[in-house]
Amino acid sequence: MGESAFRVEARVIAALPNGTFCAELGNGHRLTAFVAGRDQKIFAGANAGDIVKLQLTPYDLSVGRILVETKKI
Repeated sequence: MGESAFRVEARVIAALPNGTFCAELGNGHRLTAFVAGRDQKIFAGANAGDIVKLQLTPYDLSVGRILVETKKI
C-alpha cells in the first residue's frame, strides 16, 4: 500500500465469505477488511466484537487490510 497508507483500530462486525470481514471504525464508518497473502494461514480469523488493526489507503476508504488482531473477545 505504500507510504501514503495509515493504520487504524477497528471492531469486527461480521465474518463475510472468502476470508473477509465487515469492520467498523471508531467514528462509525464501516468497511470491508481482509487478510492478505501468506498471513491468511497464520491468522486464525476474527469473531464479531474483536478489535483489529487495519491498514488503509486514502485512495479507497471502503477496504482495509488486517495487520494484527489486538483483542479477542
